[in-house]
Amino acid sequence: MSDLVLDKEYKKGAKGKKVRLIQEWLCLYGYHIVVDGDFGDATYAAVRLFQKEKKLKAGGIVGNKTFEKLVLPMTKALAEISPGKKGLGQMVVAYAEQHLGQHPREVGGQNKGPWVRLYMQGNEGSDWPWCAGFVSFILKQACKTLNMPLPIPPSFSCDSLAFSAQERGLFLKESEAKGKNTIGPGSLFLVRRTPTDWVHTGIILSAEDDIFHSIEGNTNDDGDREGYEVCWRIRNYASKDFILLA
Repeated sequence: MSDLVLDKEYKKGAKGKKVRLIQEWLCLYGYHIVVDGDFGDATYAAVRLFQKEKKLKAGGIVGNKTFEKLVLPMTKALAEISPGKKGLGQMVVAYAEQHLGQHPREVGGQNKGPWVRLYMQGNEGSDWPWCAGFVSFILKQACKTLNMPLPIPPSFSCDSLAFSAQERGLFLKESEAKGKNTIGPGSLFLVRRTPTDWVHTGIILSAEDDIFHSIEGNTNDDGDREGYEVCWRIRNYASKDFILLA
C-alpha cells in the first residue's frame, strides 16, 4: 500500500501527503507536532529526535532507512503468521493479537491516520467509523493465510456483517448464546441497538459463562463505538449478538 512506500527523500521545506504521513507516524511515536503536511522546523526537530532514538544518522532528512523505522509497527502487524495446524478462529485471534501488539490508534483527528486508512481501504474521517473495517481486515488476513474463502463478505458496516451472517447461518442471537459452549475464539460480537441495527463489532478471544474477552478497533477504555484505538476488553453478553467463525 502507498502508506508503506516512500517515493523520495523528504526534508525541511517539503509539503504534501507524504509529509503528513511522516508527521502522523512521528506523533504515534510520541513526538507531538502539528499534522499539517508542512515540513517545518518542528517536524525537522522531531525527525532528528526520532533518528537519534533509533540510532540513525540524525540529519533531519527522511529517507528509506528512517521511513522503514517509522512504519515498522505496521510492517510487523502485516507480517504473515505461520498457520501450523490453526483453524480459522485461531488464525483470526493470532492476527488480532499481532495487530494489538503494535498499538494501532487514530492520529490527526477523528477516524484519521495510517492505521485507519489501512483498515478502511484508504478512507478516513468522521464519516468512516472503523470497527467493522478492522475485523474485516483481520478476517481477510486469516483467510488469505489459510488459502480459504471468506465466510462472510468484508464490510465497513456492522449491519452488513450481521445480515451476511444471517444469510449464511452463522448468526447467533444473544438469547441463544451460552458462553464458551457456543462461541469459539475468533468469532465476532455485534453490539445491538435494535433487532435490525448493530453499532459496534469486535473479535472474541475467549468466552466464559457471563463475560467474554475481545480485541476491537475504534474503541477506548469506556468501550465507546467512536473511540480511537485497537484495545483488549472484557464485555458481558447484554445487547450482543454473534457471528460464529469457529
